[in-house]
Amino acid sequence: MFGVGSNIQRSAAMAGLEDEQMILVGQYSSPIVWRVAVSLRVLGYPYEHDTRSVFRDFDSMKHTNPVGRIPSLVLDDGEVLIDSAAILDWLDETVGPARALIPWAGFERRRVLRPIALATGAADKTVTCAYERIVRPEQWRWQEWMARCRKQAEGGIMALAAEPWSATVGLDQAQITTACMIRYVQLADPELLPRGRYPSLDSLSQRCEDRPEFQATCPPDLPYPRGLPPTSR
Repeated sequence: MFGVGSNIQRSAAMAGLEDEQMILVGQYSSPIVWRVAVSLRVLGYPYEHDTRSVFRDFDSMKHTNPVGRIPSLVLDDGEVLIDSAAILDWLDETVGPARALIPWAGFERRRVLRPIALATGAADKTVTCAYERIVRPEQWRWQEWMARCRKQAEGGIMALAAEPWSATVGLDQAQITTACMIRYVQLADPELLPRGRYPSLDSLSQRCEDRPEFQATCPPDLPYPRGLPPTSR
């Protein structure tokens, strides 16, 4: 559809539902893409995975999303949803309030939206630092900016560690997004989130990663997307 060719991989867990499959664009090494992939599986949506790189395949990617960012979700009628929040909102709207991963309204909705904002903020600042180290030539790296971003990420992580992550609460988007953030930070900047520093986050991460939806989409042990030039790593 968008010239993705062999970069599309079928979602093995959803085999046999090909006629209704959508396409998720973006590599699982992004915690934001990963949370969409997990959510699709939790809610039972079949999809194909387009593994184009925002670096190697940037020009091609812009045909899917004009700003060349991930994730995008290509619906079975060709409509393209961009930005993970918009995709997750559509998923919840489609399945309805009884199955939605973010409550529909009121205090319960705000209770879930707060940790989502903290987790996406922490992930975004960690990604910024990782790209500064990985992509920008060493002589041009802005150390003060990296320190500020790490401090912001740390603030989000500490606030998340103070949240009441009950093991008896059903899986929701706050847990999914936070677990995806935890794994990414531990790969990209392990000093920010070493195992054992925040036991509640360790437990949350383990509970989530034990689930088949996480295991089936688990990203590679790389803090950057495939497709970066070798000199940038």
